[in-house]
Amino acid sequence: MLQPPPAEPGMREDEVDTPALLLDLDAFEHNLDTMAALLAPTSVKLRAHAKTHKSPVIARMQMARGAIGQCVQKVAEAEALVWGGVPDVMVTNQVVGARKLARLAALAKVARVSICADDPAHVDAIEAAAEAAGVRIPVLVEIDVGAARCGVQPGPPAVALAQRIAASRHLSFGGIQAYHGSAQHIRTPEGRATAIRAASEEARRTVEQLRQQGLECPVVGGAGTGTFAHELASGVYTELQAGSYALMDADYARNEEAPPFQHALFVLATVMSAATPHIAVLDAGHKAMPTDSGYPLVWGREGVRYVGASDEHGKLTVEDPALRPRLGEKLRLVPGHCDPTVDRYDWYVGVRKGRVECLWPVAARGGMA
Repeated sequence: MLQPPPAEPGMREDEVDTPALLLDLDAFEHNLDTMAALLAPTSVKLRAHAKTHKSPVIARMQMARGAIGQCVQKVAEAEALVWGGVPDVMVTNQVVGARKLARLAALAKVARVSICADDPAHVDAIEAAAEAAGVRIPVLVEIDVGAARCGVQPGPPAVALAQRIAASRHLSFGGIQAYHGSAQHIRTPEGRATAIRAASEEARRTVEQLRQQGLECPVVGGAGTGTFAHELASGVYTELQAGSYALMDADYARNEEAPPFQHALFVLATVMSAATPHIAVLDAGHKAMPTDSGYPLVWGREGVRYVGASDEHGKLTVEDPALRPRLGEKLRLVPGHCDPTVDRYDWYVGVRKGRVECLWPVAARGGMA
């Protein structure tokens, strides 16, 4: 069920109904501008990951600052973006199922849509969908560069799959996908650098072997908010797929030498109980935000910690009773993991200097298929 908007433009922030997904527009625009400035002097392009923000509005703002398109993980996310006016979307994932691939091929009639594969069966299924729709779809070979999740092995296995794609009548070889997801939250800068150095060498080796077989590699894609500086410096990657940088979350902030972005995404919550001196309770528990990456941070309140969650309640502990949040007070929480937090809400409430400026729909919310 679509949630009613929790606010209206012009409202004070403390009038917003809670729990609400709050976007600090000054911090958000700073993040977009910072990434654009970092990439502007280089030949590397941003293909921002929309699995984080799930919003055509945000996608178009990123593209206005130089992003060449968007990434998604699901066909439903691709549909929401294309229908929202985004002209270039890559599914950085494997898609299995004739119905899903038919939907993807239908999108390819109105936008540039590409997809990843790591198995010949993927290629055959995408080929069948493209032929039925009368379209040509770029397909990237995903290689495993250390995440041990999806991806064919680099080198000859990747080359063989690329040759199969290139020989297809209704597909084109789009390049390689070389994303090392588990490196994003390696806490030490040395650890992240080591992981991406190894990933970049695997990608470099694969690109060279493709060229030896007469296949140019138009795209080498990957990178995330935690490591993009290393992929940028590698000289291998042509597209960066960072997504969380636009919003930031508490877990990225735990990295040593954290990414150079500000917290822009918050869950606004109300104190619903303050019956004892050292405890307060918010109306934001598991249903308001995930805790897979730890509990949220209480923004701007020294000595106040979020320490426990149940379905509808978030428990705070307070070091100094004199600083205990008062009943009815609104607090900002920095979620541990921004992507699934955004997926719990239908609306972004954009605020600037304490006032609601805009409401944007989370158009790709729940896009699991």
